[in-house]
Amino acid sequence: MKFGVITFPGSNCDQDMIYVLETIMGYEVERLWHKDADLKGADFIVLPGGFSFGDYLRSGAIANYSPIMSEVIKHANNGGYVMGICNGFQILCESKLLPGTLLHNDHQKFMCRNVFLKADNNSSIINQHVPSSEVLKIPIAHAEGRYFATDEILKEMNANDQIIYKYCDENGNVDANSNPNGSLENIAGVCNARKNVFGMMPHPERAADSALGNIDGLKIFESMMNLVNA
Repeated sequence: MKFGVITFPGSNCDQDMIYVLETIMGYEVERLWHKDADLKGADFIVLPGGFSFGDYLRSGAIANYSPIMSEVIKHANNGGYVMGICNGFQILCESKLLPGTLLHNDHQKFMCRNVFLKADNNSSIINQHVPSSEVLKIPIAHAEGRYFATDEILKEMNANDQIIYKYCDENGNVDANSNPNGSLENIAGVCNARKNVFGMMPHPERAADSALGNIDGLKIFESMMNLVNA
């Protein structure tokens, strides 16, 4: 399994992601630039967090037109794996690889703190080996993380188990008090209907090294790798 991590102008979590995948997980990682015309043999593409193109217009809107995105879309449409974290999630929604969109937080403030989340189901590689009863503590850092979709789309997503993670409190309760940004249904992460494209606002790569005192994010990566390599 070879990963490809894309750097856009303004990305600031690309090196964190590369460190986790390469140094901690031990996988080969291809460094991809947003102007590259191919994926250089990468099997699993990751769009990291940050502020691509300064978040002008809308977060992820300009990055969606980077040359490499046409290759990412082809890769996803051919069944290849793609994951977007935070700004990467926003880009994947802009590209229509994921349903819905990310709006400004309901309190109109940038948030950077630890939150709690749990798997809503176990139907995709990103959450299949994470027990739905287990609460994970993962950092967030965003101003536009409020997930929104129409009632019709949400109904379809729930029927297809496309909601992969929801915000909760430390006891696993999913309610308004545990929702950091006003996301509909406390949604923290989703996947496409085919379950090969994933997006989440929390940063598991920032909670994957024991030196940081938190490895809850590593559980997501380990679960994913077990199934990818099965």
